[in-house]
Amino acid sequence: MDLLRIIIAILLPPLGVFLQVGFAGAFWLNILLTLLGYLPGVIHAVYIIAKR
Repeated sequence: MDLLRIIIAILLPPLGVFLQVGFAGAFWLNILLTLLGYLPGVIHAVYIIAKR
């Protein structure tokens, strides 16, 4: 399941984080990072998914 979440996180980072943590602070941070730049959003999403 984590592999599927990582693939989703690469395509759409906030969705990957949402599937992992829901509407927690990490989700909102990821939306902000994705708006500032796609790559920071992807890095953060993969980190959140791999950490748990």
